[in-house]
Amino acid sequence: MSGFATLIDVPMGLRYAPATILNDLGIRVIRTWLRDTWGAWSRETRTIVIASGLSFVQERCVLAHELEHVYADDRGCEAIASTVRLERRIDRAAARKLVAISDLAEVAQWAPDLPTAAAELMVTERILTIRVNDLRGEGWPWHQQAGSKTAG
Repeated sequence: MSGFATLIDVPMGLRYAPATILNDLGIRVIRTWLRDTWGAWSRETRTIVIASGLSFVQERCVLAHELEHVYADDRGCEAIASTVRLERRIDRAAARKLVAISDLAEVAQWAPDLPTAAAELMVTERILTIRVNDLRGEGWPWHQQAGSKTAG
């Protein structure tokens, strides 16, 4: 990972700005119509293509995800199973940077539900769900606890 900032140098949570980091790394970001995805990384052209029309929050999350592909120096995957594992790993890494535990703890004190918390943390509900699940959800609001099918 030579040439990349260390994790300590990168602001996390609400201060995390993947677009700025990509710019600093010289990675080009192109916005265009995409049919089946919100973003893609091309190692060969050092370009990230993202769907046009995304909200600020959606774009921030997509860029964080694609930045993790840059950091991993991903070339693509041959097998579907390895692609699924890779995407889950990339999602977790992006969610960890986008949602700092300190920010999550602060919002968890007052936010009544996941959509409100996600909006306050400037992430999609999906990214917040990934982060909460990554923390195993113990003690966090909005986490679906396993329970009895008869007792609720």
